[in-house]
Amino acid sequence: MHPVLRIMGIVVVFVVAAIGWVAFGGVMQLRTRGQTEELRGRVGDLWGEPQSQAAPQLLFLWTHEVEQTTTEVVGADGQGTPVTREVRRRVSQTDEIPLSVASTDVTVGLDLDQRLKGLMWYALYNVDFAGRWTYAHTDERTGTLRIAFDLPDASGLYDRLRFVVNGEDVSATLQPQGGRLSFDMPIAQGQDVSVEVSYRSRGMGEWRYVPAQGVANLRDFSLEMTTDFEQIDFPASTMSPSTRTRRGPGYRLTWAFDRIVTGHQIGMAMPVPIQPGELAASLSFSAPVSLLFFFLVLFVLATLRGIDIHPVNYLFLAAAFFAFHLLFGYTVDRLNVVVAFAISSVASIVLVVTYLRLVVSARFAFVEAAAMQLVYLVGFSLAHFWEGFTGLTVTVLSVLTLFLVMQLTGRIRWSEALRGGKVAPARPHDSNVTSTSPASTA
Repeated sequence: MHPVLRIMGIVVVFVVAAIGWVAFGGVMQLRTRGQTEELRGRVGDLWGEPQSQAAPQLLFLWTHEVEQTTTEVVGADGQGTPVTREVRRRVSQTDEIPLSVASTDVTVGLDLDQRLKGLMWYALYNVDFAGRWTYAHTDERTGTLRIAFDLPDASGLYDRLRFVVNGEDVSATLQPQGGRLSFDMPIAQGQDVSVEVSYRSRGMGEWRYVPAQGVANLRDFSLEMTTDFEQIDFPASTMSPSTRTRRGPGYRLTWAFDRIVTGHQIGMAMPVPIQPGELAASLSFSAPVSLLFFFLVLFVLATLRGIDIHPVNYLFLAAAFFAFHLLFGYTVDRLNVVVAFAISSVASIVLVVTYLRLVVSARFAFVEAAAMQLVYLVGFSLAHFWEGFTGLTVTVLSVLTLFLVMQLTGRIRWSEALRGGKVAPARPHDSNVTSTSPASTA
């Protein structure tokens, strides 16, 4: 077969395989998206949604009398025109004044509980929350203090809920309205109030604490968070901790401020394992790159050694590569991701090695071909397990492959090779050697 036709056949095989991988990657994305939309709601109903716990809202209700002027109709004149008069009355009016807490002391314990549903992992967690806030009434007016506490999820589950005001647990007497607990108490100048709330709940994805709505002046603030996991990540628009201390399998994080003005929240994003569906789609979309490297090195080795590998043989090799992604895509939601990856890798390598053993030789199949597949299929795919290193891996493999191919083909006379002639090393250039053509020797 003419070398140019052979190259064209290999290119056609590669293009067909690339189209197949793109299509399969799209299928995996659709499967993942469909399962995510269907299962996330179910998981949220069973376990809970992301929780965002706000600080209690304090409101001072002050009732006083004000003078109110109204216009009344007292009769009509001879022409029927209404006669009015202004009437002044003193009426009671209640004003609402928002207040700020004087100090905050919160402790939070987060226990991770990751669950796999279909092709998606869900980062579920249990949370133990306990907070204590104080307020000192310096206003000379006497009135009512309304303490409102919004639970993070109106439909959530809250075990061992306590709502304590000045040492008295009033939770049994309160009826949550839309997830809000509200308690009114009389208050006078010089009176100190302490509010304590604690509960055990569960959520999904991330947990946040909202010190205040908008920008606020926080005084004597302390929040201590403990985790049973070490993959610490903070959501957007949240503050970094003041201190971080290793504690068993996790960390103890502390946010402590004497006085700070901020609009940021405090939060923790739960770590999520590699998403099987997203990984399968990503492997499929990047597979043409690994196959290109494999075909390139295989073609060079076949050219150098005079091995006859037909484009049809390349088609079966591409199918063996595709078998890896197909098998991984449909086993990763049934098996552990590492087990699914190992089974798919072994199956693909066995297909390639046993096939090239028949096409070329056992030594070529078990040495060169197996090594190339380990590097360009298994090694390239493994790079997707480490987020942020995939691009670097592709770059390194590209440079190393380019170096290898250049070293192997540097002395090939490609003009003769592409005409179908025998591949022979090119003569090394030497400026001191004169031409050896018949004309020069005559």
